[in-house]
Amino acid sequence: MGKKVKKEGEPPPKDAFDPLLIESKTAATVVLMLSSPEEEVLAKACDALYKFASKGDENKATLLGLGAVEQLYKLISHEDPTVRRNAIMVLGIMASNYDVKKLLRELDVTNSLISHLVPEEDVVIHEFATLCLAYLAVEYTTKVQIFEQGGLEPLIRLLGSPDPDVQKNSVECIYLLVQDFQSRAAVRELNIIPPLLELLKSEYPVIQLLALKTLEVISKDGETRIMLGENKGLDCLLTILENDEFSDLHVEALAVLGNCLEDVHTLQLIQQSGGLKKLLSFVGESTVPDIQKNAAKAITKAAYDLENRNILNEEEVEKCLINLLETDNDGVKVAASQAISAMCASLASKHAFGLQGIPQLVQLLSSDNEEVKEAAVTVLVNLTAASPSNASAVAEAEGIEPLLNTLYAQRDGAIANAATVLTNLAMQEPLRVNIQNHGIMSVLPEPLRSTNSQVQSKAAFAVAVFGCDADARTELRNAGGLGPLVRLLHSKNEEVRRNACWAVMICASDELTAVELCRLGALDILEEINLSISRKNNFSEAALEKLLDNNLSQKYSQMGYLSSNNIITDGFYDCGQIKPGMKFSSLEELSMQALTDRRAIIFINAKPQEDLPGEEKAHDSSHEQTILSPSISRKSSREKTRKGKGKKEDEKSKEVIQILSAVQDEINLQNPQWLPPPDLILLDYINDASKTIFPLTTTREQVVALAQFVADKMGGPIERDKLHDFSWELHISEIEFELKCNVVPIGKVKKGTFYHRALLFKAIADRIGIGCSLVRGKYNRAWNEVKLVDDPPQGITGLLLPPREYIVDLMFEPGRLIKEGSVEADQYKHI
Repeated sequence: MGKKVKKEGEPPPKDAFDPLLIESKTAATVVLMLSSPEEEVLAKACDALYKFASKGDENKATLLGLGAVEQLYKLISHEDPTVRRNAIMVLGIMASNYDVKKLLRELDVTNSLISHLVPEEDVVIHEFATLCLAYLAVEYTTKVQIFEQGGLEPLIRLLGSPDPDVQKNSVECIYLLVQDFQSRAAVRELNIIPPLLELLKSEYPVIQLLALKTLEVISKDGETRIMLGENKGLDCLLTILENDEFSDLHVEALAVLGNCLEDVHTLQLIQQSGGLKKLLSFVGESTVPDIQKNAAKAITKAAYDLENRNILNEEEVEKCLINLLETDNDGVKVAASQAISAMCASLASKHAFGLQGIPQLVQLLSSDNEEVKEAAVTVLVNLTAASPSNASAVAEAEGIEPLLNTLYAQRDGAIANAATVLTNLAMQEPLRVNIQNHGIMSVLPEPLRSTNSQVQSKAAFAVAVFGCDADARTELRNAGGLGPLVRLLHSKNEEVRRNACWAVMICASDELTAVELCRLGALDILEEINLSISRKNNFSEAALEKLLDNNLSQKYSQMGYLSSNNIITDGFYDCGQIKPGMKFSSLEELSMQALTDRRAIIFINAKPQEDLPGEEKAHDSSHEQTILSPSISRKSSREKTRKGKGKKEDEKSKEVIQILSAVQDEINLQNPQWLPPPDLILLDYINDASKTIFPLTTTREQVVALAQFVADKMGGPIERDKLHDFSWELHISEIEFELKCNVVPIGKVKKGTFYHRALLFKAIADRIGIGCSLVRGKYNRAWNEVKLVDDPPQGITGLLLPPREYIVDLMFEPGRLIKEGSVEADQYKHI
């Protein structure tokens, strides 16, 4: 055989390009390679970009600027699996950058990513597709997109993936999605509970943590909690708590259990299995603040249900919560306080806390942490409400002073609740006095100035509670508390306005405070409130009446009625009825007005001039005219003095009058305050009536005698048919002209009609102790009502009949007593 010759290979086609190996050192060049039609080039370019992007956020931003994201987005749908995988890897790692996420949302990348979560795809694609979705799901609109594009189902399926990274990314994405209530309902329908419970067995803590966080969110739904119980999820959670190796998961496990404890059925299951006792024991032994805090929050949620409170009380949860109050962590103290507040709805728990927890709560009132202070005082509100024993326990724990200090707290809730606790304590008289002695009224003005309606309401209510004592009202007045209280009457908040009216009503019980309230405008504001159908209330009407009780002139003018308890004193005047909303003028203002043809103002002042010398008293008539109208000449007085006297006496009288005038001018300069002139005639009436009436033995006889006395002084009886001939108007006009003033002392009225006689009867009756009311009618009518006890029928002894009301006739048959409600009474009251 000859030697074999090696056969040469066929030469390559003439149009073929020999392979070219390129070493690129810039990202821009590699990004350009993403446009290559060759799969191998694309795959290697994506791989190189993945390594570059993994080095830091700056590189991701560089690739974004080079336009890599748009090219990669096209490649994730490439038909070559390697190119597709490597492109998704790059997008997954780049999606952590904020600007990249923003661009991916604009490109609507979620639908493409979800389409790659099918089982046929590579695990690496699952890993980075879910990673990218997790980054994007932070934003709400993307959550909606994933939900609407059916992303939940494949994500839940991937919870069972053998790859832990896929599990981690999937559960993290689901956790973000279930923050929205629509997704929470959807995952329940997709039976998410079993795979989540399976993840609790993972050897990777981050997966277990994310599974627990997801369970915490979805277990806020009642139906999901039922599913959790049916799948023995409670046992899994308790197992985690019992295992010290899972201590890093205890906080989240407790949070899930806290949601489950809201259901009575679930709580009963836990109690029956002994789990509740273990849970409380675990909380008591733990020193981790987050565990203690979450346990307290779980108890709070459960305690909102009556049956749950009973179950917790059976397990003596009160001891656990009281122990939590003594921890060093402020957050735990707040959570424990909130749980105690919730448990206080149970009387048994309320009693238990009263026996053991009040000293600890009082101590928390002095905390530097404002939130702790507010939480503690909130508990005391619930503990002391309708519980005298607990209120006493707060006082015994020396809680009054810290409560008063809490009225200066920075948080409005703490201030409002402190005021409420103090009013709860004040339901017991000894405690009210004790609190008052600590100076509460000097503290309340500051809360009254608050801009928070809750604080305003509670502070005003506290004023109403503690203002029932005269010393307390004086203290409030001196502390400047009446001003802010009156301003609260303007409040648009109904509760604030009601409590402010109540406080004003209480404070108006003494004359000094009532006068100050009127000076601050309370009377005008209350009148305005009572004109409004929507704003007025029972307290506003009562407050107005109480203020008017200390200003009887205005009360009679507005309401046309004075009861037997409204005692007319010196300074009272009747200016007629005024319309609602009209200004009520003082007697001084009325006396300074020019003479008019309007109804005369009748005033009462029987106070004697004790400080004037005897000679000056002899000229009281002239003095009266001078005070009523300073412009009046003393000519008339001098003319009276001259009558029947010689020249010397006339000069002497003139000299005396000049001296008196100088003295009066000096008095006016030294004491510019206006004073009403005395009505010495009225003083004589009172003295004469007293001598006549006091010897009479029965009230009936006294009433009759006084009626006859009044009628005699006012022109005597008048026949009903001749009433129109009784010219009292001319007589009153003559007095006004004589005094040059619209204000007329009642003693000067010698011809008086119904309203003159009724006023004089009331004024004298009040002085000599006869109880009667004064009622204004129409067309110058007015009358007095008295209550008298009729004699028992003949033959019956010892029978005490109830008093009956009578109208006193002062006009036609003075002294006649007319039964109220009778025809005769109506004829007397009306024309």
